[in-house]
Amino acid sequence: MIKIVKRKDLNIDKYNTCIENAVQSRIFAFSWYLDIVTDHWDVLVLDNYKAVMPIPWRKKYGIKYGYPPLWLLELGLFSLDENQKIAPFLDVLFKKYRFIETRLNTSNCKENSDYFLSKQFQYLSLTVGYDAVFKSYNRNRKRELTKAVKSDLTENWNDKPEKLISLFKTNIASRVKNISEKDYINLLELMNCCLQKRVGELLTIYDVDNKLVAAAFFLKHKNEVTQLVCASDVKNRKNGAHTFFNDRAIYKYQSSFCIYNFGGSSMKSIANYYKSFGAKTKQYYQLKYNNLPFILQFFKK
Repeated sequence: MIKIVKRKDLNIDKYNTCIENAVQSRIFAFSWYLDIVTDHWDVLVLDNYKAVMPIPWRKKYGIKYGYPPLWLLELGLFSLDENQKIAPFLDVLFKKYRFIETRLNTSNCKENSDYFLSKQFQYLSLTVGYDAVFKSYNRNRKRELTKAVKSDLTENWNDKPEKLISLFKTNIASRVKNISEKDYINLLELMNCCLQKRVGELLTIYDVDNKLVAAAFFLKHKNEVTQLVCASDVKNRKNGAHTFFNDRAIYKYQSSFCIYNFGGSSMKSIANYYKSFGAKTKQYYQLKYNNLPFILQFFKK
């Protein structure tokens, strides 16, 4: 039987054990991660935590609805059984929520539903080793790396997360819809928590004048490393810094991880940039369900 369990009533040990051992295990679904990045969250639980589906939620005009928080790249269904279907969970979910928007994970298969929106992310296989990965870079990436070397760019893996947030605010924030100060507070808490748990690392790139020109934060889980957030100085794009930080991360992680996840983008220009490293594309789905009364159909738009 599938039931909805409130966060305060959740058996945290059983829940996190399910996430850790699930076929679809992702760092984003652990209780500590969701506690930081969501306003609220409940969980659909199958039997004695054989499968779980966490749902971040908010309230607006007195209506409880599911939403996709920033800094949460994949969620969806997590099960100990690889054959577990998502459809029974959606049946329960749609009875509880009149509006739901949430990301699934790349291991969740599309089933018969009109509510799945196709998304994608790009990734590299690191099992072939750095030299083979480097050979798959296109000419532009290799040219940018030559610029980085000539510009005497340096990497630092011991900086403070506040530096990434400052760079992000200055150069990226204007392109992120509805980002708030609370989102930055969440990101800072998340990065510090991940650093403390040793499941995250911060990379910063400096030029010859010791000016910060690029930064990225990476999440480490099982055999995969994921680029959670990155930023580079838009006024300083001629030194190859953005390509350089990706290359340095790939070099660092190729001996310990199998997959380098660029963090995903369905935007063609960004996807093509990641593909220029030799990356492949993998599909995932976003669930969007709207059964609000007609007069409220557009309240989330």
